[in-house]
Amino acid sequence: MALEIERKFLLKSKDYKQEAYLQKKIKQGYLNSDKNRTVRIRIADDLAFITVKGNSNTSGTTRFEWEKEIDINEAEQLLLLCEPSIIDKTRFLVKKGKHTYEVDEFYGDNNGLIIAEIELTSEDENFEKPTWLGKEVTGNKKYYNSSLSKIPFKNW
Repeated sequence: MALEIERKFLLKSKDYKQEAYLQKKIKQGYLNSDKNRTVRIRIADDLAFITVKGNSNTSGTTRFEWEKEIDINEAEQLLLLCEPSIIDKTRFLVKKGKHTYEVDEFYGDNNGLIIAEIELTSEDENFEKPTWLGKEVTGNKKYYNSSLSKIPFKNW
């Protein structure tokens, strides 16, 4: 169990693709997407996880997170039990200084949306901002994956 401290940004360009050192295909669904707690099932390439996240603090940067690897066959069965609208995306990993940005390019009902996240060790930690980073959307719940599964980008 740990606290997750992260910031989220929209992007100004797709230049991150040339800088990415890894990309993985992700499919995820929510067994529970209540605003106070979410239970997520995720398949990332050939690994699967169950994750529980708590409510964010007032700034939206910090929240409880617990994650455990599970059997991929079990994850595929659990996805069938999830709330409607499975999230489909490719995650690009980009190293900048001592941090790694996770850039998610969404498909399906969220096609056209690209969000970069960076995990920090404290809310006020300094980090390098690449030129392709755009407007910060940290704390804006409509950009949470659990929200995107209910009100997708195409409906904004």
